[in-house]
Amino acid sequence: MSILHAARISHAPMAGLMGVGVFWGGFAAYIPDFKQRISATDAELGLALLGSALGGIVAMYLGPRLAKLLGPKMLPVGAWLLALAFSYPLLAESVPAFAIALIGMGASVSVLDVGSNMRISDLEERHGLHLMNLDHAMFSFAFAASALAVSLARREGVPPQAFFPFLSVVLIGLSLLMFERDNWHAAPEAPVGAGYGGLWGAVLPVGLVLFLAFVCENATDSWSALHIERTLGGPAGDGGLGPMMLGLTMGIGRLSGQFAAQKLGEAGLIFWSAVVGVVGAVVISTAPTPFVAMVGVGLLGLGVAVTVPSANSILGKLVRADQRGYAISRAWMIGFTGFFIGPTIMGQIAQHLGLRASFLFVAFLMALILPLIWSLKRRKAIA
Repeated sequence: MSILHAARISHAPMAGLMGVGVFWGGFAAYIPDFKQRISATDAELGLALLGSALGGIVAMYLGPRLAKLLGPKMLPVGAWLLALAFSYPLLAESVPAFAIALIGMGASVSVLDVGSNMRISDLEERHGLHLMNLDHAMFSFAFAASALAVSLARREGVPPQAFFPFLSVVLIGLSLLMFERDNWHAAPEAPVGAGYGGLWGAVLPVGLVLFLAFVCENATDSWSALHIERTLGGPAGDGGLGPMMLGLTMGIGRLSGQFAAQKLGEAGLIFWSAVVGVVGAVVISTAPTPFVAMVGVGLLGLGVAVTVPSANSILGKLVRADQRGYAISRAWMIGFTGFFIGPTIMGQIAQHLGLRASFLFVAFLMALILPLIWSLKRRKAIA
């Protein structure tokens, strides 16, 4: 299977994930500016970031219903909502207001994110192809490009209110690629007499794997810039290179994973990648210079890169077609909380023990993925 063939099949959800990457890359690289703007401590910033989990979980709970209601319009509508969400943090001038803005941001992100993943899973089954790692690689490359652009803009003193409108236009442009001629097919009816007893036996461990991966990924997104600039004394603007490095290496890892999954299997790929991620987090924690920290961020990016897309593929194969939308949305409800609990935990640890201790905790969480993925490898698909 060529990459171009896979890209043609999944161009709409690929563009959706790229839009999510543009948003998070731009936002993560501007976090030092927002922290200063709202006069937040590390702990307060971490708690404010938790607000986005609330909006995200609500949107994910409604994901299957939105897919049924909007059909192929779900992805472009999600992109338009996310383009609008760039304005939310710009209106906040206090920690509570910032938290409220993040609720709206989280909901907007989730509509596009979970919709894209549900669509990719359907396309994988219909075409008998592995598409998750390729499409998630495009998220990572878009994230890296957005973070790099913001890093360069910050060096020139460009504030978020001047740069975010440009990123909104980029999202609107990507939404044009999310329209599909092929209508979304309705989920098939459950087989007569089929039960749902084993569904959560697959959803829960996958959700926990997603949770741990998102904790580690977004903790690094949100705090690597501060670690590089504050702990290690990097100049203003260089902090954005941390999120950029994470996105770049995650993209490379996911492109490689597109082919490696065919040889190692999704479970084996996640297992060995998690080992690399543990090493990367330890390197970040012990880094003496910004350069060494960015090497660690790169290793962590390679380690966490394949975890989310490959876990999605595993879940799609373990459940029946009629269960897939429900299973993915519920696993993401569990996992997505980690996307925001991670920065919150990091903030609490950083407040009392420093960011070096925070990244050591990330290494511990990456190690917890290993027994979970081993248990998933031994599960059988639901009949």
